Formats: sequence, C-alpha cells, structure tokens
Amino acid sequence: MNILADIKTPTDITQDLMTRVRARRKVLGLTQRELAETSGVSYGSIKRFETMGEISLASLIKIAFALKCESDFDALFAQQGYATIDEVINARKNARR
Repeated sequence: MNILADIKTPTDITQDLMTRVRARRKVLGLTQRELAETSGVSYGSIKRFETMGEISLASLIKIAFALKCESDFDALFAQQGYATIDEVINARKNARR
C-alpha cells in the first residue's frame, strides 16, 4: 500500500473540482453560457475555470448556487468530530499553545 498515493496535491484537488463542476453542469443540461447567465459569472471565467482551474472564491460560490451545490461549502473548514478521548486531549493541548 502506497500511502503517498492517497495524498492529494492542490493541483489534484483543483482538477477534481473542475471535473465535478463540469459534470454537474452537464447533468443539469446547462451550457457554459447558460451557467454564466444563471450564476452571474462571466462566460470567460466559467470557461477558464473548466479548462485551467482558475477562478475567484466569490465566483466559485456563485457557480455552486447556480448548480444547487451551495451546501457543499458547509463542511469546508468545519470542525471535525473526535473519534477517541486521546484526540480530545491532544486538541485541547494544541489549543493552549
């Protein structure tokens, strides 16, 4: 088992996100131009994101709303639950530093 194979880079995450956004757009039957109109994000920004992964956070959030995926942002940077008492103790120690 290669542990490093499971570690994603920022580029990997961007590529995955580009693929998921494009797929969701297509499932909803939207063209890039229609997504631009619906989201209020320029067509050029939509095209650049789907090809190069470049987009502002504000535009990405607008796209998420247009694709009915805005709730996906709720888990981003959310506090994770603890599986063991040791994780609670370690988290408290780290918070004191």
